[in-house]
Amino acid sequence: MGTPEFAVPCLNVLIATQQVVGVVTQPDRPAGRGNRLRPSPVKLAAEAAGIPVYQPRSLKKEEAAEPLRAWQPDVIVVAAFGQILRPHVLYLPPRGSLNVHASLLPRWRGAAPIQHALLAGDTLTGITLMQMDEGLDTGPMLVRESLVIDPRETAATLHDRLAALGADMLRRWLDDILTGRVSPTVQDEAAMTYAPMIDKAAGAIDWTRDAATIDRLVRAMTPWPGAFTEWAGETLKITRARPLAGAATGHPGYVVRAAEGVAVATGDGLLLLDEVQPPGKRPMPAADFARGRPDFLGAVLGAAG
Repeated sequence: MGTPEFAVPCLNVLIATQQVVGVVTQPDRPAGRGNRLRPSPVKLAAEAAGIPVYQPRSLKKEEAAEPLRAWQPDVIVVAAFGQILRPHVLYLPPRGSLNVHASLLPRWRGAAPIQHALLAGDTLTGITLMQMDEGLDTGPMLVRESLVIDPRETAATLHDRLAALGADMLRRWLDDILTGRVSPTVQDEAAMTYAPMIDKAAGAIDWTRDAATIDRLVRAMTPWPGAFTEWAGETLKITRARPLAGAATGHPGYVVRAAEGVAVATGDGLLLLDEVQPPGKRPMPAADFARGRPDFLGAVLGAAG
């Protein structure tokens, strides 16, 4: 059971090492300018392997799980499926349901552990293989493996590294889990943190925050929804940036010329703009953008702009 690109490496490992009787994924969604229905990455991978696919709008009602009962699975492996599973699904297989979760539980339970690890400035994350129960990522942990977060990591790069790690862990550990050679560990509730879903508004930059915090926001919101600010009545995306040493000069949001290029004053320190994306255009070096828009230097970004 999975939907986005994160789940595809896990599915591919299961296809290579197990007998996959079926795949459950989210319904096709409209995408692009024409709003044409687009299948999920997991559906495409399953169909390419000739595996039956089921796309329920919801699994809340017991009758919605009938196709799963017909498959008679020994275990359900879940990776970023996108729906809360009820007991009639979780406990349907004799070995229950296993989740591939992109954090070191109990830190960052919830829908967006990758982004929240970056926002918090964590230096370590990883994958937890866990036995699912009726709570939100609250079940017993089976295997945890760590991964060091690079100082310039984005959500895109961390996503890909964690997806690969999760798939490799399934390859190495699933048989031991299913045969009972792995002992579950109860999560420490006192150490729990929550990673709620990210929406488009989460990318809005507050220039009164310090430069390091804004840098983490830019990297956490890459590639989606993107970090953005307002200028000249339009939305300007900041696609790459980094903090500069030294004190900020000017009101937060004030665009200045620095020795390294174009920078913005923050509540504490300067943020160098490496790359920006104007509306309707591709990302471009911030220095090129400033040359084409000389009024950018000296502007104030954000609500005050």
